[in-house]
Amino acid sequence: MTDATHNTARSASITFGQFLPWLVSALFLLVMPLIFPSNAALTIMNQMAITIVFALAYNMLLGQGGMLSFGHAVYMGMGGFMAMHIMNWIEFHELPIPLPVLPLLAGLFALGLAMIIGSFSTRKAGTVFAMISLGVGELIAACSVIIVAFFGGEEGVSGDRTYGLPFFGIEFIRQIEVYYLTAAWLMISAVLMYLWSRTPLGRMANAVRDNPERAEFLGYSARWVRFYSFCASGFFAGIAGGLFAINYEIVTEENLNLAQSGMILLVTFLGGAGFFFGPIIGAILFTLLQTVLSLQTEIWQLYLGILFVATVMYFPGGLAGLLMMHTIPLRLGKLHLLFVPYLKMLGPALLCVAGFVGVFEIVFHIRNAAPGDTEMTLFWITFDSHDVLPLAVSIIAALAGFWLARRVVPELSAAWTAANTPDTERLI
Repeated sequence: MTDATHNTARSASITFGQFLPWLVSALFLLVMPLIFPSNAALTIMNQMAITIVFALAYNMLLGQGGMLSFGHAVYMGMGGFMAMHIMNWIEFHELPIPLPVLPLLAGLFALGLAMIIGSFSTRKAGTVFAMISLGVGELIAACSVIIVAFFGGEEGVSGDRTYGLPFFGIEFIRQIEVYYLTAAWLMISAVLMYLWSRTPLGRMANAVRDNPERAEFLGYSARWVRFYSFCASGFFAGIAGGLFAINYEIVTEENLNLAQSGMILLVTFLGGAGFFFGPIIGAILFTLLQTVLSLQTEIWQLYLGILFVATVMYFPGGLAGLLMMHTIPLRLGKLHLLFVPYLKMLGPALLCVAGFVGVFEIVFHIRNAAPGDTEMTLFWITFDSHDVLPLAVSIIAALAGFWLARRVVPELSAAWTAANTPDTERLI
């Protein structure tokens, strides 16, 4: 009797522990418009949510199934185009379809396309799958300029979301109404994709990723496991496309071309493809860099590229993997051993980054500014970019920061080893 009671209590606590992050996330999404009420902030948060759904959908392929796709933006773009056409049909034919249903219809359309393409592309994984996805992506991107009736040519397809059937009196005229619609679909999609990863099929996708021969030996078809994962990923990518169409009311060829596919690959790798929450971190960081940093500098993509290369070289698990590396020190109760070395590393690292940013920005201003425009502002300091002193100071700061950081590395390495070593092993 006692054992049964303990088992029940343990099961309930685990269930609550798994539910708590989702509850906190939902509350966080609810209060964000109260903290950032401007339309610009709401638009940025909408873009974050759309990118999160798309990145999580892509991670169903890359992280869970081990399938590297160079054309997955096709399914988001096709879902967006279908959502725009349905939006126009609602306007012209007065169809009784409420706006919140559009992402679902877009997802179903993308699912149908994924079933057709997946029927032959998922026969093999690895390089074969990657090349097929690249070819299909380029094919459909080329068709977007040729088939004007569906894709709208270079101008794309636009519409008006306010003509839809009111949803409980909401006409989605205000940006905050669109935000809550996007946030609702974000939670629904994220929960469903997480539950998918916990199903036997989701587990088998991990097995096929790691060892397809062994999965075949156990009686599972690696091809069909990849096919089902591919179709589910296409469905959720289509939902992201539908949300994009609702938010921006226009979809063009840029939504399904190779650049968009490369962007979501970068986002997923940056956040960490090996963890479910990794693409969420990557999507948030990328959107902030794309929207906020791009307002401050024209070479924000250079910084994004450097960050991506550094992440792949030194933290292959992405930013999520970097965070999860600290679970062992946390579990051992030795996380405090890293605080002082981290603080000692923070100052030189910031100095090094500021120095390199200064070099990049000054050189870019010298090369691209209008003739006679020699004045620039960086880090709230206005100076003459053609003067030697600012460039020299930036170079010295970068080199000094790098040198000081290298001096702290041995101490940080020793602290990391101590924080990850159990006391019993140290005594032995």
